Amino acid sequence: MTETEWVSPWWEPPLAGSEAEQLLGALDRLRTTFHYKVDELDAAGLNTRIGASSITLGGLLKHLAANEDYMFDVKFRGKPMGGPWLENGWRDDNDWEFSSAADNTPEELYALWENAVGRSRKTVADAIADGGLDQPAHISWPDGRHPSLRRLICDLIEEYGRHTGHADLIREAVDGRVGEDPSDGWQPVGPKLT
Repeated sequence: MTETEWVSPWWEPPLAGSEAEQLLGALDRLRTTFHYKVDELDAAGLNTRIGASSITLGGLLKHLAANEDYMFDVKFRGKPMGGPWLENGWRDDNDWEFSSAADNTPEELYALWENAVGRSRKTVADAIADGGLDQPAHISWPDGRHPSLRRLICDLIEEYGRHTGHADLIREAVDGRVGEDPSDGWQPVGPKLT
């Protein structure tokens, strides 16, 4: 590689992809950055809080896992919240994931998130192949309009953006890990989500 060549890391979105590739690339980059911020922690690290906030990295893992399934199973496909969420005591309460995460082991939290991401990726890939980004979601607004799959993907990008910022601050308090992107040569413990 010469000084003028730059090789994109594996987590970078395509430089000039289709709309679907760009949206999913942006989402996967945020997922990867979030993974970097929560990776390789024990229960103490996952339960660390800073300041007056009750948010923990374990709570964020569980919250984003629930959001993955809620966004694409419930909102997009119209299925009830099921699978691991019923077994885990799911309640339709935005604070439940945060308050109950301390009851899970690190292995359970990582598996919840990694498996939810895998299910989401399959659901979205199948949906794009079978109708594209414009297809309407099952959920409707009070006036009867249905958001598109595109809108739901954008909503999840926003959710990850917000919470990756939280994770960045908390992780720095745990062990000093900082950085916008994973460090050179970083590979996640557990499955690589690309």
